[in-house]
Amino acid sequence: MKLRKDDNVIVIAGKDKGKKGKILAVFNQDNKVLVEGVNKVKRHIKPGKVSKEGGIISIEKPIDVSNVMYFDDKQGSPARIGYQVIDGKKYRINKKTGDVIEA
Repeated sequence: MKLRKDDNVIVIAGKDKGKKGKILAVFNQDNKVLVEGVNKVKRHIKPGKVSKEGGIISIEKPIDVSNVMYFDDKQGSPARIGYQVIDGKKYRINKKTGDVIEA
């Protein structure tokens, strides 16, 4: 998977299309990412040991990695990510500009 934690992404498909956010977690086995402020769902919680009060809370759920795209802040637009070996070390690069993406 070419996306990593703390990358800025934009949602390109689904109910949250057009929203931007930072990746909070990456789930390689499920091919999903958890993006800040995206795919919010409401859950009903019963009173118990964890929370003294019950109620409805809003949480973020993982979104499929195919529905998000890396967002380049310098360029201000989405970009594809590729790999390039420079001096024996593998780097992620922006395919549109050829710039190295800092991790």
